[in-house]
Amino acid sequence: MRLSVRPRLGAALLALAVGGTGCEGCRARRAEVPVDAADASAEAPRSASRRVGVKVPLPTGWSAQPEEDGSLRFGPPHHPVLRVDLRTGEGDALPSGEALTALLGRAFEGFVRSDEQLEAGEDFVLVRVKLAPRLADGGVGEPHPAFFGARRVERDLFLCASLPGVSEDEVREAASSCQAIHLQPPPR
Repeated sequence: MRLSVRPRLGAALLALAVGGTGCEGCRARRAEVPVDAADASAEAPRSASRRVGVKVPLPTGWSAQPEEDGSLRFGPPHHPVLRVDLRTGEGDALPSGEALTALLGRAFEGFVRSDEQLEAGEDFVLVRVKLAPRLADGGVGEPHPAFFGARRVERDLFLCASLPGVSEDEVREAASSCQAIHLQPPPR
């Protein structure tokens, strides 16, 4: 059983969980990559840093938006919901559910966290939570849904996280998309 998170992977998951969501309005929006409505999925753009043939099944109306840092954001137009980062060759570093939950506990020490769902399989781990900020007066702010996960596809690892300002339904859809990342069969 995978009980620990490798230091490099832990740092990547922590960045994805805490700082990887970016700042809305801090960067100019990128052109969206349209989604084929027939299969409601998006193929990762082809470049040296991307895995060719990877498919991320998406809900109807969602599209992929590549970011300068190499990540992809997915969601309805002008409303990114899911961030996916590729860690080439790090598939063996897939964390256990317990290790991912512990990492999130450390990453969100200033929040009240309630775990909504922990699901792990041979090639994926998903954690859905609600996070509420601790207030200066000792109270607790409004809880917000979030999702963090990882999916192994052959030798690669895909790190997934929901972005701030999303609904519970969008978090569920993001988790489902992350869990279903797969390789597209080669053309015949």
